[in-house]
Amino acid sequence: MSDTLDREAVETYVADALVELGVDRSAIVPDASIDDLEVDSLDMVELSQSLRKDLRIPVKPKDFDEVETLGQLLKVCCEKAGLA
Repeated sequence: MSDTLDREAVETYVADALVELGVDRSAIVPDASIDDLEVDSLDMVELSQSLRKDLRIPVKPKDFDEVETLGQLLKVCCEKAGLA
């Protein structure tokens, strides 16, 4: 990962992580419902751990509790990364 973290890098990382979790890349759009993407709470835990480890974004699974869409998830990630 590069030393420069921006919104595009976060979006790309999250999209790639979702694909690894089994989400169809064509379904990854900002207004996609987390439920429709079939991302469950365990997937969210894994995603938050990956974001902390790989991008050093201090996000916790509970930060995603109110998230309903991919756009909201990305907003939380960017806010936690100080990119908001």
